[in-house]
Amino acid sequence: MIRVLLFLVALVSLLGAEAITIPTMNFNLSSPDTPEQLVSSLNVLVVLTLLFLAPSMVLVMTTFTRFVIVFGFLRQALGTQQVPPTQLLVMLAMILTFFVMEPVGTKAYEQGIKPYVEEKIGYEEAFDKTALPFKNFMIRNTREKDLALFFRIRKMENPQSVADVPLSVVIPAFVISELKTAFEIGFLLFLPFLVIDMVVASILMSMGMMMLPPVMISLPFKILVFVLIDGWNLLIGNLIASIK
Repeated sequence: MIRVLLFLVALVSLLGAEAITIPTMNFNLSSPDTPEQLVSSLNVLVVLTLLFLAPSMVLVMTTFTRFVIVFGFLRQALGTQQVPPTQLLVMLAMILTFFVMEPVGTKAYEQGIKPYVEEKIGYEEAFDKTALPFKNFMIRNTREKDLALFFRIRKMENPQSVADVPLSVVIPAFVISELKTAFEIGFLLFLPFLVIDMVVASILMSMGMMMLPPVMISLPFKILVFVLIDGWNLLIGNLIASIK
């Protein structure tokens, strides 16, 4: 949010003392008379499409996927149903994502957006420099096997450097790598709580309490164990430490 505000302030400062004119918009459906009109119409369409898809694209290019899936597994392992609420888990995942991605976003702003606002570089160069920190981050957290999969699908030659890896390959490879990592962490989360469920179920069966749901008895013990080991601190600390 701070970067967006700074970007808007910089745009206003570029206008100087000139009067700000609000462009008119024509929604009439008519064929373009010149190639320039066609290019302008296509540019507007592309910008609107990017604005619509931007939130989803930003989420899949960050660690949000890993965080939100692990938190979902944790809630299932505890058996607390809707506690914590889904909205709270999503917000926690977003806050941690902003915390982790802040250095990457700052670097992208300094390298690409700021020089472009100051009219030191062109649009294409600004886009490449802005995307490079995110590309480096995604490649560091992507398995080579996943990258190789999409290179084989596209029938592309092996890249010689990070610059040779297109975003169209990095993003899907990064997403499936994050899914695999999140499922691995979720499996490790389930193990201790599964042991508690099995122990409680065995004790109830040995006592002849067949009609008493084991989950009802094991739930307080799982919450107690999670609180005693300071589970949130351990989980979030290890999640962030697992990010390269």
